[in-house]
Order: sequence, then structure tokens, then C-alpha cells
Amino acid sequence: MKFSYSNLNICAENDSSRYAAELFSNEIFKRTGVKPNIVEIKENAFVAFVADGSIEDKDTFIITESNGTLTITAKTIRGLIFGYSLFLRKAKFSNNEILLVENICGNHKPQKKIRGHQVGYRTTPNTYDAWDYNQYFRYYLDMMAFGTNTCEHNTTKFGKKEMNPLMRYTQEEFVTEASRLADTVDLDVSLWHANDDKETEEEALAIREKLYSQIPRIDAVFPPGGDPGNMYSDAFVERCKKISHILKKIHPDAQMHPSAQAPHAYRDWGDTLIKELSNEPDEIDALIMGPNHAFPMHELRKLTPSKYPLRFYPDITHNLRCEYPVNFLEDDWHFALCNTLSRESVNPRPTELRTLHRTFAPYTIGSVSYSEGVHDDVNKMIWSALEWDKDADLREILLDYSRMFLYEADEEKIADTILLLEKSWQGDPVENPCIDFAYNNLCEIKSRYPSLCENWRFMLLYFRGCCDKLVKMRRIFENKLINKAKALLKNNCIEKAIETLETPFDECYIDLRNELETLAEKLFRLIGIQLDVEHYYADSWERGATLETIDNNVSDKAFILEKLKYALTLESSEKEKFIKRLLNRNQTDTDEVYYSVALHGLNTLGIRQTGEFYMDIQGDRPYTKKTPLPMSMTKVFDHFTFRANFGGFENDCDYTLTIVYKSDNNPDISNHRITANGKILYEGAQYGGSKNPVFDKEMLAPGFESASYPLHKEIFINGTLELEISEPEYGFKFCELWIKKQPTIK
Repeated sequence: MKFSYSNLNICAENDSSRYAAELFSNEIFKRTGVKPNIVEIKENAFVAFVADGSIEDKDTFIITESNGTLTITAKTIRGLIFGYSLFLRKAKFSNNEILLVENICGNHKPQKKIRGHQVGYRTTPNTYDAWDYNQYFRYYLDMMAFGTNTCEHNTTKFGKKEMNPLMRYTQEEFVTEASRLADTVDLDVSLWHANDDKETEEEALAIREKLYSQIPRIDAVFPPGGDPGNMYSDAFVERCKKISHILKKIHPDAQMHPSAQAPHAYRDWGDTLIKELSNEPDEIDALIMGPNHAFPMHELRKLTPSKYPLRFYPDITHNLRCEYPVNFLEDDWHFALCNTLSRESVNPRPTELRTLHRTFAPYTIGSVSYSEGVHDDVNKMIWSALEWDKDADLREILLDYSRMFLYEADEEKIADTILLLEKSWQGDPVENPCIDFAYNNLCEIKSRYPSLCENWRFMLLYFRGCCDKLVKMRRIFENKLINKAKALLKNNCIEKAIETLETPFDECYIDLRNELETLAEKLFRLIGIQLDVEHYYADSWERGATLETIDNNVSDKAFILEKLKYALTLESSEKEKFIKRLLNRNQTDTDEVYYSVALHGLNTLGIRQTGEFYMDIQGDRPYTKKTPLPMSMTKVFDHFTFRANFGGFENDCDYTLTIVYKSDNNPDISNHRITANGKILYEGAQYGGSKNPVFDKEMLAPGFESASYPLHKEIFINGTLELEISEPEYGFKFCELWIKKQPTIK
């Protein structure tokens, strides 16, 4: 269907539909430079809006066509916005024409009841704290363009006046006005409000009564069970019930949605929660499943009374140190990218989100995602689209994203480039051509459509493409230097090896690194995103401050350089020995094993890990700038059990198992256990084993320690070994291990 710019009248048949017509008129003006007129006669319009109170619910909308006029009918402003947003997602603007790429007529109804995102105004987000009310309202509409019907705000610091230099309003001022703005477009408002362990019940209830009384619209309240919060589950449920009474007295239709997020202090928190809910208190309306969950989704649904629907709280914002890290099925995001892109870099993850949605959506009535800024903007829109229609075509969602927000550009190129950005995070950057394809595409788009340089969504994608390209360039460069240095060290040329490793970057690298600084300044101006701490007031290096981490180590260059400078302090007789130990740190014979969580991943172990392990990333932390880690130690496996199958050993030879642990020094541990082929190697206090302080000093970073255990030849079965490390109460953390032959005594 085609429309000409010369006839862009919009019909609003009644007052209740006029606001939708005005919003739509503004969108058309942005894209065409022509401001449509709002008329009352449908025959003179290309689009007509009708508010019809008889329609089943507020999310449903109907689009019909007659005599060249599209009519969008919905119950309230919410459905009308959904309707015109579908038009914009399927519209192309060129040559004084609007072309719809497909027929959008029909009845449109979402599959999930709740479809929302958290956009909290507090100090921790990397973007939202810098916004004014107009920016928030704009983002409400942007999220609604993909079917979002709920925004969630944070109120935990209510009345505490915790602010940073970017914040224009107190949290009290903000949440009141943000709720009012949401109400103007009939957007549901959820409040994330954690319990403060220092508050008495009387204080907590008084604070909430005051808060709820001044906020014009509240549809749900979300108290997390933990993170933060440290109430035992029976007290937590009781507190939620009392809060619910206050909430519903002021907002009768609002609902209480506590989350089954267990505080770390209570191992049986989840069991008691289910026991409390088995009484089916009427004050509770739904249960949320989120990070640090008491039970996996399937088990939570099975255990929770059917009276309570489940609401999902997916973390679509974090790349690591989170519930669903990059490549979460295997948790194998390459260490060079972990170290430099860190926790909240720009992170479109379309195919991973689809997998996540297919896994968990069947159990829920919908979701409100966890977000800390606009670095996850693509993820929000994809998630909302999948909540509307679980079978929506992923590439079509990305085409919609481009047509909606990057309408000047080639939508095919944009969609394919976003998919390339996700693939750029698979495997070693050195071996991944997607990084170059994505970067080249973004440079071409930027050159072809200069207006996109003022579009923050495109500039975020371009910033990310530049980051990936920079990491790849540096890793290739440093790997070459390391190989040259190692060749020199074989001839004991330590000074020349140091000189080689200190070779400066070339102009291409420097120019690209400078480009990131320019982009950071522009993005701060456009959207308030805080890409470093000093200039843009990021809350910390971990909160999307990519410029704080982008220069982190991507190879062993810094570690080797530090060790070579240490070697220069040794006596001549010791230098050669030390260099040999350094070069052979990770080397083993063909019938021995060296394994690193960071270097080899979990897929190479011949067995899947059980339970929900945690990957404690070390390489992006500030301390590694002063104390470089070998890349082999940049990922720490944190769990109660680790299992691995190894083979290729000699049958008539004794071996030694050496494990590198994170030094936690927990005196309460008494059940640390290591078995090999079912036989106990060690059982007792934390780690145990024999110590090698020289190795620890020379080859490990502070905060790590090694322990060795004998593996007698009788343990091996036809050259195979099934290894298990366990600690049932507190768990353990390790990063690498060796299984090496014991020296033969002659």
C-alpha cells in the first residue's frame, strides 16, 4: 500500500483518539518533514484512529482498510499507539511516498499479559540517570513501538536523596512524574522496591504509604526476596502481605508481585517460601522468577500453587557476572572480549534471547526485564516483540527495528549488521571474520547516511563495532610480539624480548582508539550514556564504562613483560632457569594434561557440569592493570562441583594433579573433596594438598594459590581419568589445573 506525502491527513473521530493522532503526526513529521493535518472526516485521511471501549482489552488493536484509508481501532491510547507503531515498523519513506512492506490489516493481540522493562532512575544505570522527563517519555513510546505495556521504576532509595551530578530530580520527584507520564499513554507502572533490613516494619509501611499516596499510577509492586534484602522467607512473605494491604487501599487494582530471589545467607529460603505460599494468601497476586533464584523456572512453577502466575525478570542487560552471560549455554565468551567489553557494553544478542525466551516463556504470563541503560536497546525491542508473538521471525524484528528507528538507512544492511555484531562475540576475535564484516558495514552505512551520525542508536552500534575491531587488532598485534619475544628468549635475549614487547601500536590502531573517545563524547551528548567514570560520571568501571576496560589485557603480553623485568633482577645463574619455567608454564607432554577454564572452556571436558555454576571473571577488574594476570587465570569457575574426563595417560606411571584456586581462606570448610575414578585423593579442610610457594609467587597472581595431589598409577583405568572436585556447603573457585608425570627416581 502506498501513500503520498501530499495527502497525509490523519482522522481522529473523537477526543479520546486525538492524542494518538497527534503522536502519530509527530512521527510522520520526523520522517518526512511534512506535518500531517488532523481532520474529523475519515474519507480525507490516510490513517484514522478510533477509540472503542467495547474492545476486549487495552492491548488488542484492529486495523482495517477501506477506500485507501487505514483505520486503527483500540480500547485506549495504548492500543492505538501499538497500532500506529506497527504501521511505522512496516513503512518505508522515500520519493514523497510511504510504502507499507506488508499488509498490516487484521486483529492484533499479544500472547503475554505483561511485557515490560525496568528503566530505573538511580545512580547505578549507565544512561537513565542522565535523562529528563522528555527523554523518558520518548523512551516509553519507543518501547511501546514493539508492544511494551509496562515500565518499571526503582524506589528503594525513596527519601534518601542519593544522587550523582547527572541527576536532575530527586527520586521522589522523578517517580511521581514518571508515573504520571506513563499514565498519559496508558502504560502500566511497576515499582521495584526492595526491603531495607535496617527499617522496622512500622517504618517500612509508613514509607510505602506515603510513596503510594503521591504516585498517580501503580499497577504492580515488586519486592525482591534478595539482592538486596536479607529477610527470611516467612518474614518476607508476611511483610509483602502487609505492604499489599497498604498498596490496594490506595490503588485498588494494583497487584503484589514478590520475587523468589533467595538471599545468600539462607540455604532453605526457597523451601520456606513455598511453604508460606502453600497457604495461598490473597494478598499475593503473582510470583517473580529472577536472578539468584530460589529454584529454576521449571521447579518453581511445579512447586508454586497454581493460584499464582509466574512473572519473569530476565537479565538482558549484563554480559557477565549475571544469570545469562554471553554464550550462556556454555559460558564461553572469549577472555579477550570479557576483559575489554566487560559487563554492560553495547550488546545486541538476538539469537541468544530467542533461545532464552523459548526456554522460559511457556511458564509465565510475561516479564519485566532487568535493564541498566540503553546499551541493551536492541535486546529490549526483541524481547518485547517475542512476548507479543513467540514465533516472530527474528530477522523481521530487526528489520522492524531499523525501519522504526533508523529509517534513513537500508534496513537489510542494519538487520544483518546487528546479527553480525552478535556473531562477533563467538570464539577468539583473531579467528572471527564477523568482526571485520560488521565494522566494514557500519563504516559504509555511516558514510552513506551521514544523518545517522546524530542518531544515538546507530552510533551505539558503530561504537560497539569499533570496540570489537580494536580488540581484534590489538590481539593480533600482541600475539605476533609474543611469538617474536619467545624466539628471542630461547636464546636468553631478555632485553631484546622486552624491547619487542614494548613495541608501540601503529597509527591505524591509535586512530581507531581515538575514535572511541570521540564517539563517547557524542553519545554522552545524544543520550547521556556514561562510557567512563572521570568525564561522564559512570557509577563505576563495571557500569557500562567501556572506556575504563577497553585497554585491558587481551593477551599474555603484560604478564610476560612483568616477569621478564623481574628476571632482570635475578642472578645470572637463575635467569635462564626462570625463563625456561615461564615459557613452559602451560606446556605438557602428550600424555599429560593442562586445562584452563579461560583458554579451553567447558565444552572440552567430555562431560557437562551439573547445576548452575558461576563464572567469576577476573580479567576486566581494575587490579589486573597493576598486577597482570596470565590469560589462563582470567576466568574462575565458581560452583559446588566440577567434573571432567581426561585421557591419554600412561598406565604404569604416577602423576601429580595441581589445581590453582582462588584464595578464599574459609576456616569453616571441612568437606573439600577430590576424587579420581571414584577414589578419594583428598578430603578435609579447604584445598589441602601440598604447596609450592615458589610456583605461586612466580606464576600466579596475588589472591591465588596452588595445591598438588598425588595420582598413583593404580587410579588410572586404561589411560583415562574421571576427575571430580566438590565442596557441598560453600563451594570452591578454581581457574586451571595440570596433570603431570612424577619425575622418575633413579
